[in-house]
Amino acid sequence: MPKLSKEELQRNLPQFTGTEGYTKYHGGLLLTDGVVYLAQNAGCFWLLDIIWSVQHMAKIKKEEFQSWKCTAKDGKAVVECTDGNDNVLYTQKVDFTDFPLDEVRMYLTNGVILLTSEY
Repeated sequence: MPKLSKEELQRNLPQFTGTEGYTKYHGGLLLTDGVVYLAQNAGCFWLLDIIWSVQHMAKIKKEEFQSWKCTAKDGKAVVECTDGNDNVLYTQKVDFTDFPLDEVRMYLTNGVILLTSEY
C-alpha cells in the first residue's frame, strides 16, 4: 500500500476520535482503528514494534499509562516514552526512516495503543 503524504496524514488522523474495533498485535497488545490507519498509511509498523519490544522492561511494565512520541527529521527519528508527566522512561534513536510526519504521539493504556485523539 502506498504511503500517504504528510499533509494527507495530518488532515486525516484527527478524524479518529474513537474506535469501532481493536486489532490484535504482538504480546497481547491491541491497536485502535487510528493506530492501524497510521501504521498502514505511514509505513510505521516499526514504531509499534518498538513500543511492543520494551513492554517487558520493569520501569515500562509498571506504568499503566504510557505516552509515546516519535519525532522525525532528516531521515532519522527519536522515539520516547514518558509516564505522561514528562518523566522519561525510554528513548530510542532510529538511524534511518522515511516516516512522513515530523511528530506523532500515541498512548498505551490498559494494553491498548491509541492515537491521542482517540483517548
